[in-house]
Amino acid sequence: MDAALPRIRLVNALAEVSPSDWNAVANPPGLPYDPFVSWEFLDAMERSGAATPRSGWRGAHVLAQDAGGRLRGAMPLWLKSHSRGEFIFDQSWAEAWERAGGAYYPKLLSAVPFTPVTGRRRLVAPGPDEALYKAALLQGAIQLLQDMKVSSLHINFIEEAEVGPLQHAGLLIRTDQQFHWKNDGYGSFGDFLATLSSDKRKNLRKERAKAQEGLTFRHITGDEITEDHLDRFFEFYMDTGSRKWGSPYLTRASFTLLRERMARDLLFIFAYEGDTAIAGAMNLIGSDTLYGRYWGCLDQRPMLHFETCYYQAIDFAIARGLKTVEAGAQGGHKLARGYGPVKTFSAHWISHAGFRAAVAEYLEREREAVDADMDFLKDRTPFRKDP
Repeated sequence: MDAALPRIRLVNALAEVSPSDWNAVANPPGLPYDPFVSWEFLDAMERSGAATPRSGWRGAHVLAQDAGGRLRGAMPLWLKSHSRGEFIFDQSWAEAWERAGGAYYPKLLSAVPFTPVTGRRRLVAPGPDEALYKAALLQGAIQLLQDMKVSSLHINFIEEAEVGPLQHAGLLIRTDQQFHWKNDGYGSFGDFLATLSSDKRKNLRKERAKAQEGLTFRHITGDEITEDHLDRFFEFYMDTGSRKWGSPYLTRASFTLLRERMARDLLFIFAYEGDTAIAGAMNLIGSDTLYGRYWGCLDQRPMLHFETCYYQAIDFAIARGLKTVEAGAQGGHKLARGYGPVKTFSAHWISHAGFRAAVAEYLEREREAVDADMDFLKDRTPFRKDP
């Protein structure tokens, strides 16, 4: 390879990369801080046993180096033996592929494990050669796909700015929607309520009053977080995970590693009855966004989920001056609580030409359905419709 061109290297785990080198391209100066692409978060997922070959996540991370060996780009990438923990659902594609006699798994996935959050996937610092290194990362992933003869490459929850370049490179674009809360410069929760229609404003006040009966809510972050807090939250997490999808993804060690490495980026919201925490939500804090991740409770109460995960998160975001609250995937019930529909994007490289054509046709119809649903929902937000 020409010495002036990027050099591609593959590693099986984040542990093989210097944290400072990875973070220099994952969260460079001048871009909003994203805790999910940090070395600390991704390595914690692998080191704790959550995202490992045993759980169906075999690391195959793509690195792009310059002629001097300096890391200039990185792409978190896993060889997956299933589609769990992704939140972009392609199980029907796998079934169709296998009915036709092929093997859909393993496949390649670039994403944040167990986290449906939009962000950068081709990690390159801004600069005159940004496009060069981004192209090299994508080509490295596609070359790996071809060398291993796997079915497909999936890049989940990409930024909208990446749609055009990835589509131009031959990837198929898929859309979906989430519900995010936007901070319009509010000074208090009351300021936010004042933007809602009268009936919705009354409903939210009733919900908060009902949820808060006999309880106190505490926001715990940074050095305040203890292992006792993590023990209690892990009870909530396991209870919800076991009931919801059968096998929770994170291990107890995952939470300890996150606390040790990035406590400043963690926010736990606990609901207490007296001195006993009965429910909790875990959030991560970016430079301008609060990301709601996990929730659980051991004592079912009316509206407790809405208060802990949605309204308390809004309180925190207003206090911190954060622009957005992302409360995770799906959930049309968020609309009535001030969380509006936002389009999400993913990109897919299908190796088989015939199957690729079939998926492309399906995605075209799906995108039309997503657009129609978003148009429908935008007309039904709880905000005042002043003339």
